[in-house]
Amino acid sequence: MKGIWKTLLASPSILIATAVLSATSVAAEISTTSKNIQEETLSQVTSVSQFSDVQPTDWAFQALQSLVERYGCIAGYPNGTFRGNRALTRYEFAAGLNACLDRVNELIAVATSNVSSGDLSTIKRLQSEFSSELATLRGRVDAVEARTAQLEDNQFSTTSKLEGEVVIAVTDVFEGYTSDKNATLGTRARINFVTSFTGKDTLYTRIQANNIPDADEAPLAFAGDTDTNAYLDGLWYSFPLAKNTNVIAIANAGAADDVVDTVNQFDGDGAEGALSKFGTRNPIYYQMDGSGLGITQELGDSLSLSLGYLASSNNDSSEGNGIFNGPYGALAQLTFEPSKRFKVGLTYINAYNQGLDSQGVDIATPYESDSYGVQATLGLSDKLVLGGWGGYTNTRSLNASGDADIWNWAVTLGLADLGKKGNMAGVIFGMNPKVTNSSIAGLNEDQDTSYHIEGFYQYKVNDNISITPGVIWVTAPDNDSNNDDAVVGTLRPYFLILPAPFSTSPWNKFSG
Repeated sequence: MKGIWKTLLASPSILIATAVLSATSVAAEISTTSKNIQEETLSQVTSVSQFSDVQPTDWAFQALQSLVERYGCIAGYPNGTFRGNRALTRYEFAAGLNACLDRVNELIAVATSNVSSGDLSTIKRLQSEFSSELATLRGRVDAVEARTAQLEDNQFSTTSKLEGEVVIAVTDVFEGYTSDKNATLGTRARINFVTSFTGKDTLYTRIQANNIPDADEAPLAFAGDTDTNAYLDGLWYSFPLAKNTNVIAIANAGAADDVVDTVNQFDGDGAEGALSKFGTRNPIYYQMDGSGLGITQELGDSLSLSLGYLASSNNDSSEGNGIFNGPYGALAQLTFEPSKRFKVGLTYINAYNQGLDSQGVDIATPYESDSYGVQATLGLSDKLVLGGWGGYTNTRSLNASGDADIWNWAVTLGLADLGKKGNMAGVIFGMNPKVTNSSIAGLNEDQDTSYHIEGFYQYKVNDNISITPGVIWVTAPDNDSNNDDAVVGTLRPYFLILPAPFSTSPWNKFSG
């Protein structure tokens, strides 16, 4: 055996066998799953300079260079490393040797081989010596292929991913003037089907059941109905129209966040982040929902323009309804993100008769409104994020003369990895929508100001479970100091039953 190794060190062509230092580490893991094989798959290199951890001063540099240039059977890891100093098993050696033997056979077949007869003789001896390991390796590969075929035959879909999530809410109104002060327990369960036909498009279908009761003074982001009936809660199809243009067609239960980035670090759609509806996004976004179309055009590396139109009575053919004659919301937003830490959105929404209480303000007559908003997030560090928004709405009555001005604003502060990696603490302070001027009959100016104070701590138990306790304090509800302050406490356990392929939360880029 010592003679063999001396021969290997003396002849670069025989050092084909040392390819185990490159393409072989995956062999020891073949027995796990096909996923592991995919993750550890090595890539062929054409030059030894492609390895970031190989230097000309390394003792085996010339041998490695010869193998790459003469035989092309050296592979590297996806991150561009060779890992020449790592330990080697006989199985790994066998896998690397086999890879180079296959390459030599190819060269011989096309009559372009530079391998000498002496080299081939030594290689044959090595192949004979490791025949048992090669046979074992082939058996393991066959087993993995059989298991992979079984999984493919029994998988849910070749084009769809099945997701599931459950939100459980324990809520109690400690103080308030309209809600019953009794603790409640409710659940929101969702099953999502995420389908792609081209790899770049997405067909999203969501079925939901939600019986989480709401708190009147501080509406919750995850509240729902009073029963547990399951229904189609979301259906949209997103696809690239061009390289820098993406289109989303929404057939059911669309919202502004389906069309555009709401630029709020705590917008987790009720499952993550803020507990309240107010803390989830600028209230002007709630003036549009239903079915419609959205388009986002990238105007460069850091600037994008989004346009959207949603109609809430699109399937009603009666007078004053439908896609264009009924309630609607039309949105335009410029989103500017010059760096990973800073993002700002400038928003305009034109809404018609979007129902009562769309921003927490009761408007008893049909109305049309123009809303303007600015939202921003700023990463002060990798773990500390400052954010906020401001919103202004001018509402005009359609049955009588008059208009009204409505303002709102908020400041948010987030701290990532507090106590444990993946945890998140958040504080939200802002002014609930307030009518500062009104000439609409029945809609009076607010004499007092209602403030929203919210704090929560999202504790990550593991990758699939988080628990978020929090408190919401609303002063002078309905902008009336005669109303008792509302204090709402809630505990929100969240379970990710099947992992989602993506997350849209802006917090991700700050949370490490």
